Amino acid sequence: MGHLQKLVIGITDFLRSEGLVDKTVEHNESLFELGKLYCDRGDLLIAINKLEMARDLFFKNQNFDRYLDCHNMLLRNYAETKQFEKITEAKESLQKLVVEEGFELNAKTYYTLGICSSYNQDYDVALEYFQKSLAIALSEDDKKDICFAINGIAITYYNLDKLQEALKEIYNLQVFFQVLPLQELRLSSQILNANILRKMKKFDQALDILWECYDTLRVNKNMYQYFFLLFCLGKLYKESGEVNLATMYLELAKKSIDPENLIWLSEQVDTQLKELGVTEKDNYDIVFDSSTNSIVEKKKGKVDFKNQFILMDMLRLFIRHPGQVYSKEELVREVWRQEYNPAVHDNKIYVTIKRLRKLIEPEYDKPKYIFRAKNGYYLNKNTSILLQNETSSIERGI
Repeated sequence: MGHLQKLVIGITDFLRSEGLVDKTVEHNESLFELGKLYCDRGDLLIAINKLEMARDLFFKNQNFDRYLDCHNMLLRNYAETKQFEKITEAKESLQKLVVEEGFELNAKTYYTLGICSSYNQDYDVALEYFQKSLAIALSEDDKKDICFAINGIAITYYNLDKLQEALKEIYNLQVFFQVLPLQELRLSSQILNANILRKMKKFDQALDILWECYDTLRVNKNMYQYFFLLFCLGKLYKESGEVNLATMYLELAKKSIDPENLIWLSEQVDTQLKELGVTEKDNYDIVFDSSTNSIVEKKKGKVDFKNQFILMDMLRLFIRHPGQVYSKEELVREVWRQEYNPAVHDNKIYVTIKRLRKLIEPEYDKPKYIFRAKNGYYLNKNTSILLQNETSSIERGI
């Protein structure tokens, strides 16, 4: 039995001992809590299965508040796993219930419809739904629903690049968080606040907030929000010009994220790394970073040229044009910047090729990269090469 199941059983045992639930409610609540716990740790595919079961049971038992709670959590998970057809189905299902079954149009219903529209990028429609949700919540003085509606409005303003309006809604939320224990929503709004400030180029303020969030997550552990925080830190450092820090946090996020469960977030991290010139290096035989003149060979790892610039220049020439044969005359002209003289250069070329092979070939006696042709030398055209930080990236052999 896993830790999550034990935790849920503990919760339901307590509820049972207090006489707070019957067996049907107990089962439904157990499924909901189990789904939420799997969601928090990033196991979204399992979470979706539990939450869909709980949603259907809550609807069957006419517990519509919990039915909508399941819907709201599922919508986020559908978006993260890129099951957009299910988001559309959820919206159509809700609208059908409203029209045909007289389903109550309460604050939570409008909030759920707003989430559906937001994930479908219908931001203007989403804003209308969230504003209706807020109006109803205010009229009923339901502070929890007020907070969720305000947060939905803030996210929509962010997506519409109405940053000042988004900040205003975030600040409105702070008043409620002083008296309401909505830790997950509070953390979400803080990360949103930081992302708004990042868009406004207020990097120092944004960074302070993200580190506050990090401290919170050390105590109140939520793996999904932790992964998302790493991504936000990487993106912030990237846009502020701190390339090394950006790379570090984005690579940490990539190593931490399960791409089968967190599809959307994984793709976002990959996009940022690609823009930084970082890709899956293990897929290439040779990786050459022109900004640092560093070489990584698949089996040997980082190759240290120790200021042997002639070797570096020769290899740079080869890897930019795999399969192209360079005559002795061309090598001398491109590498030494001299006119070819057999008496002077034949031995130099031979020795340089020999030293270069010793540096980069995994097996010197069985070269796989640098070959000799009848009239010169060339790099095996089947070598997979990644040139990083070039004016135009070149990828070959994959």
